[in-house]
Amino acid sequence: MRRRLLSLILAAVLTASLSACAGSPETAPSFDARKQNYQAVLPAGTQFEAGGSQPAEVPQFDNLLGSLRPDDKKPEERVPAILKRGRIIIGVDQSQNLLSFRDPISGELKGFEIDLAREISQDIFGSPDHVDFRFIDTADRVSALESGEIDVLLRSLSVTRTAQDLVFFSTPYLTTSTRMLVLESSGVNTMDDLTGRTACAVNGSTSLQQIRDKNPRANIMRTAEWADCLVLLQQGIVDAIVANDTILAGMAEQDPYAQIVGPRLTYENYGAAIASPNAQHDTVGLIRQVNSTIERLQRDGTWWKMYNQWFSEYQLAQSPPALNYRKEN
Repeated sequence: MRRRLLSLILAAVLTASLSACAGSPETAPSFDARKQNYQAVLPAGTQFEAGGSQPAEVPQFDNLLGSLRPDDKKPEERVPAILKRGRIIIGVDQSQNLLSFRDPISGELKGFEIDLAREISQDIFGSPDHVDFRFIDTADRVSALESGEIDVLLRSLSVTRTAQDLVFFSTPYLTTSTRMLVLESSGVNTMDDLTGRTACAVNGSTSLQQIRDKNPRANIMRTAEWADCLVLLQQGIVDAIVANDTILAGMAEQDPYAQIVGPRLTYENYGAAIASPNAQHDTVGLIRQVNSTIERLQRDGTWWKMYNQWFSEYQLAQSPPALNYRKEN
């Protein structure tokens, strides 16, 4: 792909430059030295956490509440306000390669979650082009839904029991697992190898809790966004990125020297997040509408077309995630 080719060219230029000024071999600097050297260019919001300094709050991925099953109503009955507005407002990321990103060549938004957003629009309006995309930071995911800034959030949000107390999820649209991304010859292959080393994860992510739980002797760099972790890995600030393999695949696609390693630490499902139905949020119809689209994608084969376009190289999934609905009176 073009992005990989650009990465290879840049890497070759950098290697040539380094070779020209190489002297006698030197011992790799310690983490503290690297941290000091790069302090000026650390991404905004990055925080260092010493191993074992914070307890793990292990996410619960089983015994989850189901979503609301689609009914036989039409979009004009389920989401009349959205139809009247003429567009659906969907929160996404703009730097999550393969999932939700802005193509550097065309400037267009692309990715699995972008395609899903357009399919939701297709089923409501009869056209995929009635989506108003809003870029939502990780820290603002819940507040953007609660305030009504967005109707739906498609931003690699794992369905956990804790998260279900904050937002209402659709039935799952993508299955993922937690693994690690490292640079070749790093010597890191498992979580145990991170003892005394430094891993990177995003604040508030399930992966952050997995590091704390699986190896409390690993230091952690906590960042605001996943793209920041890739920068830190390439700079040598961290030794590994711990994240869902769908996220790691997007990073590996951008860096030819990065590889996904290690056993699967978790199996998780992504769901579309919607404000929980209550007196302030009339969202029952929207939840059923989104679930109707997810069911249709599985039924007509569109899900596999989307998956194969973005993730087939990494063979992450064996099938679409199982539908999950709660009993209703």
